[in-house]
Amino acid sequence: MHSQGSRSAWKAEVSVLWAAHQVHHSSEYYNLTTALRQSLTQQFTSWIFYLPMALVVPPSIFAVHIQLNLLYQFWIHTELINDLGPLEWIFNTPKHHRVHHGRNLYCIDKNYGGVLIVWDRLFGTFAPESDKVIYGLVYPINTFEILYVQLHYYFYLWRKSKTFKKISNKLLTFLNGPSWRPGKPRLGDHSKNPKITGKEVPYNPSWSLPLQVYVVLHFLLVLRTYHDVFENKTMLSQLTIVGMTSYILLTLTSLGFIIDQS
Repeated sequence: MHSQGSRSAWKAEVSVLWAAHQVHHSSEYYNLTTALRQSLTQQFTSWIFYLPMALVVPPSIFAVHIQLNLLYQFWIHTELINDLGPLEWIFNTPKHHRVHHGRNLYCIDKNYGGVLIVWDRLFGTFAPESDKVIYGLVYPINTFEILYVQLHYYFYLWRKSKTFKKISNKLLTFLNGPSWRPGKPRLGDHSKNPKITGKEVPYNPSWSLPLQVYVVLHFLLVLRTYHDVFENKTMLSQLTIVGMTSYILLTLTSLGFIIDQS
C-alpha cells in the first residue's frame, strides 16, 4: 500500500509524470466521475513503480492487490462523506483525498496515500482539510476537448524547456516539479500560484438544452461502441480496432468542441 503513496508523490513531483497524472486532477468537480478521469499515457510509466514488487510478490497476490487498490480509491472521490472518526488517522478517506485534489496553496503536494494515510503523517506530506477546497489544476484549462486535456501539458513542458539555454535546465524541466525554474528548489516556488479566494466557480460554458440532449445521446452511442469494441477485441482485425478507436476519439473530441461552443 505504501507503493501507491510513493507512486502518487512521484507523479506530482516529476513534471513529465505529472503531464500524465494532471488529467485526473483537471476536473473542477469532485465526485465519482473524477475517479474515472484517467490519462491515456499514464500506463507507459506506472509499470516502473510496480517493477520492484515483481522480485518478491507472486503475480496472483499482485493482481488482487492492484484491483483492491483501484476499488478503494474509487469511492473516496466524493464530497458526500465528511468525517469517518478514528479511521481518519489510518486510512485515506474522502476528507483527506479532497485535499489532494485541491489547488489551494495548503493542498499542493499533500496527502499522497492511496489506501493508507499514515505514510503521509510519517513523512510530513499530510494536510488536514481546513479552508474550502477548490478543485482542479493550479491554472485551469477551461475546456472539455479531450485531446487537449490529455496532451496539453506535454506541449507546455516542451515550450518551457525551449526558453532555457543550458541543456541541464532543459532536462530538469521534465524531471523536477511542475513549478520549478532555475534557481528554485526542486519542487519549485508555489508562492506565485494564483490566489484562491474560495469564490472560484468551475468552468461551465453556456449551451442550449437541445445541444445538451444531442451530446448526451451521442455520448451514450459512443459508450456503446466502446463496449462492443472492448468486448470483441479478440475477434476484430487490427484495422477495425484502429478505425473504431479513431471514430471514438474523433466523436469525443467533437463533443468537447460542442460543449465549449468553439
